[in-house]
Amino acid sequence: MKYLVVADIHGSVNSAKLISDLYTKHKCNKIIILGDVLYHGPRNPLPLSYDPKQVIEILNPLKEHIIAIRGNCDSEVDQMVLEFDIMQDFKIINLKEKNILLTHGHLNNDKFITENDINIMISGHTHLKLIQQTDNVLFLNPSSITLAKGDMINSYALLDNDSFTIYDLKDNALNRITM
Repeated sequence: MKYLVVADIHGSVNSAKLISDLYTKHKCNKIIILGDVLYHGPRNPLPLSYDPKQVIEILNPLKEHIIAIRGNCDSEVDQMVLEFDIMQDFKIINLKEKNILLTHGHLNNDKFITENDINIMISGHTHLKLIQQTDNVLFLNPSSITLAKGDMINSYALLDNDSFTIYDLKDNALNRITM
């Protein structure tokens, strides 16, 4: 199984088009969207190519291939126009006998991680790339495909049976961990 992992689209048409292209280019089975799909939020600048209606038109046809969770900028009105579920705060997938928690990252996940025997947590929210092993949990964040912070390099990730690799938008590998 191969997943395209993206976070924090924030209504950018360019990012939505890129997601569709990357999904096909990398021959992924699923797209994981880690929240903040349509709205840019009051703390973020207006993204280039901001047009939530066009983002909807690009992502809805991919609905059968999308696994998404709710971000802090997602709301019920967003769910009314998106044809894939974005209202769950957490989802767990299993890959190669590892429990992987998908979350946006704005909620406290400590108790959830412990109670559900989570091996890997993948989140967005901070707009910062992260690959960090802490105790028995591997924490991963692909950064934002639209509004990166820190090094200001927008990025996405590919997750498969063997690795989690973060790429910049020119497909240069930035960080990789073998799992």
